[in-house]
Amino acid sequence: MDKLREMEVFVAIIDQGSFTAAAEKLNMSAAAVSRAVNSLESRIGAHLLARTTRSVRATDAGIAYMETCRQVLDAITDVESNLAADTDNPVGRLTITAPVLFGQRFIAPLVNAYALRYPEVNVNAVYLDRPTRLLEEGVDVAIRIGHLTDSSAFAVQLGAVRRQTFASPGYLTEHGEPLHPRDLCAHDCVSFTGVSQPHEWLFHESGVRLPVRIEPRMVVNLAPAAVSAAMQGVGITQLLSYQAAPDVSAGDLVPILRDHEPDATPVSLLHMERRGRSGKIRSFVEFVTETLRKNTYLRGAPELTSTR
Repeated sequence: MDKLREMEVFVAIIDQGSFTAAAEKLNMSAAAVSRAVNSLESRIGAHLLARTTRSVRATDAGIAYMETCRQVLDAITDVESNLAADTDNPVGRLTITAPVLFGQRFIAPLVNAYALRYPEVNVNAVYLDRPTRLLEEGVDVAIRIGHLTDSSAFAVQLGAVRRQTFASPGYLTEHGEPLHPRDLCAHDCVSFTGVSQPHEWLFHESGVRLPVRIEPRMVVNLAPAAVSAAMQGVGITQLLSYQAAPDVSAGDLVPILRDHEPDATPVSLLHMERRGRSGKIRSFVEFVTETLRKNTYLRGAPELTSTR
């Protein structure tokens, strides 16, 4: 078996989590997969995989070697893709990740339109509320909300969102509106763990960070659950601006404590710079960037009107 095929087998085992799943993906027998790994480890002179009866994982040597394998295999795939089609007709498999709610509202419609525009590209869209490691997880493009720490990735700025505090008009009528973040100690609060710590919400005062201790009446791990609870008057909640924007526009939620909002949080599109010449990646970046930059919900915190 040639070296490239052994690399492909090794990466498939890591990605799929087992020899059997890798064999199915590559249309090989389990015995052939095992022989490929044995040949690879023998040639390199190091154990790349730690195997038990229940799981398989990469050793430290395997993790280092996996990065090189991905670079080699991705480079070959990109060269073949660029040879097979011009930039107006990209081909290949494109893996995209985005946060769940953000992805549902803003990315999925663009992915659908992109797939229709470029039928030779097979899209794998994964919506996760956690940062993905582009290289290690085989991700081509990632939408990231937050300040960036991955220096190996090329970033395209799309816009920004804000951490905002919301209540329903009915709640404010019954309980009054807090005028300062510290007033929240006298209010019912719904903490969404995807944005805030359950017992500490972040604000700013005169440009200085102001953490405020609260005792939440409810803690949820999904933004729609926090929106629903706030709309029904369970309490005040803190979300990213886009997560509540439709409900603010409909008059079901009201942003409060606006003078104490933290600075805007950037929204970026990431891809690996080494793949920047890939037709499929370049076409997707160009396809979505202008549309997302024009999105009013990605302008820090649009001035939304409500019926309050």
